[in-house]
Amino acid sequence: MSKPRIVTCFPVTDTQVDQIRSVAGEDYDVLKSSQETIHEDIFSADIFCGHVKTKKPVDWSAIVEAGRLKWIQSSAAGLDHCLAPSVIDSEIIVSGCSALFSRQVAETSMALLICLVRSMPVFFRAQQKKEYVRRPTDDMRGKKVGIIGFGGNGYRIASTLRPMVGRIIATDLFPESVQHAVESGVVDEVRPAEALEDLMAQCDVTIVTLPLSEANEKRIGEEQFSAMKQGAYFINVGRGSVVDQDALIRHLQNGRIAGAGLDVADPEPIEQDCPLWEMDNVVITPHVGAQSAWRVPLTVDFFCENLKSYTSGGSLMNLVDKPLGFPRPKDRVVLGGRW
Repeated sequence: MSKPRIVTCFPVTDTQVDQIRSVAGEDYDVLKSSQETIHEDIFSADIFCGHVKTKKPVDWSAIVEAGRLKWIQSSAAGLDHCLAPSVIDSEIIVSGCSALFSRQVAETSMALLICLVRSMPVFFRAQQKKEYVRRPTDDMRGKKVGIIGFGGNGYRIASTLRPMVGRIIATDLFPESVQHAVESGVVDEVRPAEALEDLMAQCDVTIVTLPLSEANEKRIGEEQFSAMKQGAYFINVGRGSVVDQDALIRHLQNGRIAGAGLDVADPEPIEQDCPLWEMDNVVITPHVGAQSAWRVPLTVDFFCENLKSYTSGGSLMNLVDKPLGFPRPKDRVVLGGRW
């Protein structure tokens, strides 16, 4: 009888595969797959760790029907690549990488926001024209910041911004579970998710970290932007599809929104004729918020820790509530230490 198999599909080195083997022990075979072969290799997996990025979709219904796969460890925080309806309805366990790259997402959020506040897009364009002209800038000091979605990324963004701004308010689907952030002073207040419009109406900066889910699809649109404080800044480092991009463009054009920093968009890549490209008050990065030289080593370490728990019958970090689409607070990775 063949051994159960772990199949990986993200850019691991042979040394990192050996690291996984050393944790899995003699009980498991480990196969290093690729984006070119994963559509076949995944059918031999009892455990899958990775993220399939090919244009050809994975046949999750066939995988579920085959009955071999028991656990998916996503190598990304986003789970839309594997949370197909058939997987949600199955017994397959899913865990993600929520908050694992929160330091990098916080750095990207800071970069986008500071670029807008200090008028960097205007100066970048002037530099191309060799125009050495002083122009007005804004300040971070005293800004009231709203963070929509207070998971690991939201928490890290708040703690990074804390010394630079005034009040920080967050919304979360489980506000009672993150009150420790108020007690520790990371934020001043955590409100329920339905307080989103009130938050946007009050804050000088709105930062979105919402994950992609059916409930979040186009969650921020015409109504929310119309309620937004006049002259506020908008940052999205969550998912592009949680924002109605046409509504965002309209409110950038009419001046309600002072500027937008977008690491994510809908669609991706942004279409060539999209007005966002030409706006002096917009900063665009191509979904690189979680990029890091440490990304793969951290993911391998994280998977190995979860693998130890899995094989010993323990609980998994970032265990996903599949119908919800992300981990509940009690299952989220605890920030600190190497994470």
